[in-house]
Amino acid sequence: MPRTDPQPAGICLIEDDPIMGESLHRFFELEEVPCDWHHSLGEGRRALSERNYCALISDIRLPDGNGADFYSDTTTSGAELPPTLFITGYGSIDQAVQLLKRGARDYITKPFELDELLVKLRRICPALFEHEMASGNQLGASPAMQRVEQILQQLSAYDLPVLITGESGVGKEYAARYLHACRHPDPEAPFVALNCAAIPSDLIEAELFGVAPGAFTGAVSRPGLFEQAEGGTLFLDEVGEMPLDMQAKLLRAVQEQRVRRVGGGSDIAVDCNILWATHRDLQEMVEQHAFREDLYFRISGVQVEIPPLRERREDIQWFARRFLEIFSRESQRRVVLSRAAESHLMQCDWPGNIRQLRQAVERAAIFNRSGILEPADFERGALAIPSCPWSPRPLRDYLQECERWYINEVLERNGGKVGESAAQLGISRKNLWERMQRLGISNSRH
Repeated sequence: MPRTDPQPAGICLIEDDPIMGESLHRFFELEEVPCDWHHSLGEGRRALSERNYCALISDIRLPDGNGADFYSDTTTSGAELPPTLFITGYGSIDQAVQLLKRGARDYITKPFELDELLVKLRRICPALFEHEMASGNQLGASPAMQRVEQILQQLSAYDLPVLITGESGVGKEYAARYLHACRHPDPEAPFVALNCAAIPSDLIEAELFGVAPGAFTGAVSRPGLFEQAEGGTLFLDEVGEMPLDMQAKLLRAVQEQRVRRVGGGSDIAVDCNILWATHRDLQEMVEQHAFREDLYFRISGVQVEIPPLRERREDIQWFARRFLEIFSRESQRRVVLSRAAESHLMQCDWPGNIRQLRQAVERAAIFNRSGILEPADFERGALAIPSCPWSPRPLRDYLQECERWYINEVLERNGGKVGESAAQLGISRKNLWERMQRLGISNSRH
């Protein structure tokens, strides 16, 4: 029977062991790699004659024949098989090696880690994983963020001031980095970021403009962020939090493209793109005399708004998967989302947007042991996703609350053992005790 689909698609898996087959089939499903599971050589042979697969994975010993003999007979007759990987036991290694000499691409020996299989598949058939980069999207999978990408690509050709707006945590810095990459293809071009809300008002001038030697007792020469961003991009996040007197100095630096270090006697020419971001309504702040009108007009030539995550739910899954990829790479422990977990995450409103999503995913991954996150992993104590409406409050209070319930969770999971909890938190026992006293955490309840 002739093959009916001209384009190679997915994996043909021939495996009679129900546990092994189910495990592999589910794994490929989570990886978004199409996989047809066939329980016998006969089923697999028929499927291969009808479909054009990207790869063949076959056990050598099957109930109705030998996978190695099938491969040898098929290739000897002149027929083609897709890139083939054999699953073998220790007793069949010699046979697998002989198959490699005849054209098979690789083999894997039982028992094996799924990550090991994935590495081999990526090597022998990269086309299976083209979907991971097919869209080329960097900011999200939603139509809204694809539109943002298009706008930023268009803006990259012009040296215009760009103000990125949106709620806290929506990914304004991601957008700024994307625009920077479009403007500066050279990976060596610096991207320097400053959160204006995180720097004390009496230090922000030195941070931006630098310090001259002798400016104050013990001062040494130090370049500011404008100088560090030379030839690249300076990203000023939460510019609405900048003090009014500093806004005037910043405006002068932007207009003249020159800065003067604190305590310095001469100006220094600077050349960098400046991107601005805020979660505030700057026009309203201008009307309230809380933000300089001249600076506002200077920075708001083009405004790009990043919508909240609740308005682009396609991006919840997109970001969650990428955060887990980063976690898996850094921890050298693979963790993936089940479909039920993805559905659970997409039903949440995420008032803290991408920042909150990342924290929830990383916490769930830290405490997960199976390698597959389920909805329950996001519903345990400190890992629970808040469902109550968001309300503004001082950042210090919010961070203190987060710290309190996270330490409580770690203590509870370690049976109240301070030493183990401190090690897991990456701090000393003394530091943990001090934090517990400051936050009013009693170890007696754990």
